[in-house]
Amino acid sequence: MSQPEGQEDDPGPRCPSAGERRSSAAEGHRVSRHAEAATCGLCGRLYRDPRILPCLHSFCADCIGQLKPLGRRSQEEDHHRATTVLCPECDTEVEIPPPGAEALSSDHLALDAVFLETLLAEGSALRCDLCGDAEARRRCEVCCVNLCEFCSQAHRRQRRTAAHSVQSVEELKAQGRLSRPVLCSLHPAQELRLFCESCDRPVCLECAATLHRDHRCCAARDVIDHHGDRIRDLVAGSLQPRLQRLEESLMKVEISEDALQARVEATADEVRAFARGYAAAVEAHCVSLLRRLEELRVQRRNQLHLQKVQLQQALSDARGGVRFAERLLTRGSDAEILSAKGVTLARLTGLVENGYDPSPATVAPDDSSSIRFLPGEGAGEVDGYPVVGVIQSKTLDLSRCTIEGEGLQVGREGQRGHFTLVCRDSAGEPLGRGGDNVLVSIVNKDKKNRTVETAVVDKGDSSYAVSYTPTEPGSYSVWVCVKAQHVKGSPFPLNVSRRLRRHAGTFHCCTFCSSGGAKDARCGCPGTMPGGFQGCGHGHKGHPGQPHWSCCGSTLEQSECRAAALSPVTLTTRGRLRTVEL
Repeated sequence: MSQPEGQEDDPGPRCPSAGERRSSAAEGHRVSRHAEAATCGLCGRLYRDPRILPCLHSFCADCIGQLKPLGRRSQEEDHHRATTVLCPECDTEVEIPPPGAEALSSDHLALDAVFLETLLAEGSALRCDLCGDAEARRRCEVCCVNLCEFCSQAHRRQRRTAAHSVQSVEELKAQGRLSRPVLCSLHPAQELRLFCESCDRPVCLECAATLHRDHRCCAARDVIDHHGDRIRDLVAGSLQPRLQRLEESLMKVEISEDALQARVEATADEVRAFARGYAAAVEAHCVSLLRRLEELRVQRRNQLHLQKVQLQQALSDARGGVRFAERLLTRGSDAEILSAKGVTLARLTGLVENGYDPSPATVAPDDSSSIRFLPGEGAGEVDGYPVVGVIQSKTLDLSRCTIEGEGLQVGREGQRGHFTLVCRDSAGEPLGRGGDNVLVSIVNKDKKNRTVETAVVDKGDSSYAVSYTPTEPGSYSVWVCVKAQHVKGSPFPLNVSRRLRRHAGTFHCCTFCSSGGAKDARCGCPGTMPGGFQGCGHGHKGHPGQPHWSCCGSTLEQSECRAAALSPVTLTTRGRLRTVEL
């Protein structure tokens, strides 16, 4: 195809770099609003032999040749198979025929845009296509020829062209409608005015007479409506509705995206406000905890200071009394000792009986563990925000600790016993925490070397569950100690009775009814029947008046057998009571 007017020769098939594209664009291809349609998207210059990719995006033929194929293939495969590349505009995988970009369709619309852009950029005048001398001011849109004023009038006077639409070149330039005829690549002097139905391509007159001689060739204007309608049907019938749906969907997505962004930003503001408020609440709670801790420090310091003063005074009094008594006994004569005996004994007796008691219970109100920080405990709300972490300051009082459960007083051989220790403060309230060193020991009073294994479970709420299983009956002592000190009442007495004896007989109303009148049926109750019966009967002497066990006479069905353990009642098979329905 011939080179468009005003376009420079191609310097080579090299695809320019990004810097060259920017410099080339800056040099001068921005002369009109139509420059974009005439500019290649890869090299940034006016199109040079533009070709249409299967995705309908156009680029220079040499630029397409510089695209990297997807995958590696040998040179032999490159000559026989289509090359797959990515469109630089839409990233669609497209195939380039084996001959290369030259086998793709030419973009004549792009060439028209280049032609128009060249004219507008250079400001050169068009020459008449008929006479070739005068400046062309008119253009026949049917013949696609540029005409001077004289040739334009002659064009109108000819019968064959009198009805053609002749427009002003300046108006066409302003409208961007200036185009050039499509010429045959084999016969550059011939315009493509025919269409070969067999080959489905436009041809010139010479091609129709030679290469397509046996084919069905028609004038392009005769078949344009048919083939154009196929494009119009696809566009109007399918693509336009889809385009509308896509635009609507895209608009909805963009609206949703904007709404999402707005919602996220609003939520982020809420989170930041919450974080600031929460941080302020936590800081206020921290200040409150530190203030409470300082109050406890001052309170405990005053208590210790008072105790220290009392101890110092008691120590001074005791030292003074001892010092005077030792000096009196070592240096005084008999008369001196006897004369000062009364006042000395009175002072020493008062110090012993009424002096400050330095026992462990009065020396220190509590150890350092009495003040603890519990980070997991709920502390209510501060300014509407829930906070955690409390200062625990309760002091253990051994005299207030309590033990709950019957397992502390009575137990049974072979059965597990239970009781619960609750640690309390001086006010009798549970400490509300665990972690204390609790020791429980159960010792046999008769056999000092025999102990019962115990298990202590810290429930974490100041209560401790204690369980044990005695292996033999007898009297035991239960030692319950917290922090190596006995709680009030420890050691506790524990009586372990023998294993529960099961009933060997039958729970019945009387031997007469239950045995069906058997005279040899025995019963553990004191009731007797006349006539040789060894058992009992309703209304007879000694009958309990209610159902009872035949082995021991107990009237409680769920009870221990009262028969002697060493000589249990044994019933023969014949004498064993039979249960009958009354």
